[in-house]
Amino acid sequence: MKFTPTFDPAFRPLSVVFKEYKKDVLATDHKPLVLCVERNNGYNYRFEYPIYAAPEKADENCRLAERIVKTLLWLVGGYKVYVGGDEAVYAHIKAAYTMTGTRAFDTDFMQKMYERPFEVVLCAPEEVPAFKPCSLSVGGHLDGCRIGFDAGGSDRKVSAVVDGEVIFSEEVVWFPKLQSDPDYHYAGILDAMKTAASKMPRVDAIGVSSAGDFVNNRVMVSSLFIKVPDELYESKVKNIYIDVAREIGPDIPLEVANDGDVTALAGAIGLGDNRVLGIAMGTSEAVGYINDKGGLNGWLSELAFAPIDFNPDAAVDEWSGDYGCGCKYFSQDSVIKLAEAGGFRFEENLSPAEKLKVIQKMMAEGDPFARTIYEDIGIYLGYALAYYALFYDIGHVLLLGRVTSGKGGGLIMEKAREVLAAEFPECRFDIGMPDEKTRRVGQSIAAASLAATRK
Repeated sequence: MKFTPTFDPAFRPLSVVFKEYKKDVLATDHKPLVLCVERNNGYNYRFEYPIYAAPEKADENCRLAERIVKTLLWLVGGYKVYVGGDEAVYAHIKAAYTMTGTRAFDTDFMQKMYERPFEVVLCAPEEVPAFKPCSLSVGGHLDGCRIGFDAGGSDRKVSAVVDGEVIFSEEVVWFPKLQSDPDYHYAGILDAMKTAASKMPRVDAIGVSSAGDFVNNRVMVSSLFIKVPDELYESKVKNIYIDVAREIGPDIPLEVANDGDVTALAGAIGLGDNRVLGIAMGTSEAVGYINDKGGLNGWLSELAFAPIDFNPDAAVDEWSGDYGCGCKYFSQDSVIKLAEAGGFRFEENLSPAEKLKVIQKMMAEGDPFARTIYEDIGIYLGYALAYYALFYDIGHVLLLGRVTSGKGGGLIMEKAREVLAAEFPECRFDIGMPDEKTRRVGQSIAAASLAATRK
């Protein structure tokens, strides 16, 4: 490891740990381990790598396998994990992924997401199901009269788009995360779509960009509805976008996508290319991906909960209770964490966003302490991207979010490129920030292009 964050010297990047583990394993007796996570409609993702054959190396095998399974679940999603080739790894994963195990949060989330009990299955490597990928051909459709809706946590945006031209756009403040009555959300979404529809002769397609995770346009999990009681979620929230679309008109094609994926789509449209991984560093880490076909893989891409740091004493995410996950490395929390680790003391009662602004102001004034913070985040990012590249086919990385604004964003990019060039020259993707063309493709406008019209 050639780069060490100044304010986090104990950082152990998973990309380096995996690379060194694999090298050591191949130099001794080894055997294959095949991990597979299965999600809706039988879609799955396989990841195979060599592990130690010696029983005395079981602990090393288990600890790394647990981190990789965790990564696969939050990257791809799934309710069933196949462990092909090692009983010790199987037993370790099975014990962790129960409602009383160390990964109880993950287990509960995935069960709710896919409406299936969580399973861990032991089998021989050759019995692991064959890879079954999914590519959802969405986005880039500009024909006809379209509604694009972007459901944010503090405002909602809607656009009316006719043959690729935005004829109307509106932004309205709302407070979905504070409302327990789902009728509030329904009324706001419906009002926005009706307003856009009134500006066009007809509606041929509706696209929605929304925080959350979706299966067949249903809202499985979303922070926008965090206050809605469980007893109302099933009847009022899961089909909310489907129900609103039906009110706009019968049989109108609808596509609902995670806002991270739509951000990546906007980037792909702006770049005029595919294989785009978009990473937004703000309140948390939001990620989206456009594959080589210009579509979506149907993956969760919730990398905020995917580990990048193998150090068991790393920062713990308050929600999931796990250590070393992306949300503590690529968000305003990371800036605060590093500043405090370096001895900086913020004024009392400042919000996280206000603390970020303090460091950004210091950075704008050329403060070397602030510069070190952004260099450390760049080191985090370089190593994390090498880890993400084990699973994503990356051509472009697009950085967004308030953490990357100002001079700090350029420094993050510069340091990440330096890490990749020195440590992982095989990672040949470019890293950039939105240019003017990409910025012009707004979230709600990109959302409008999600669904294909009926021919």
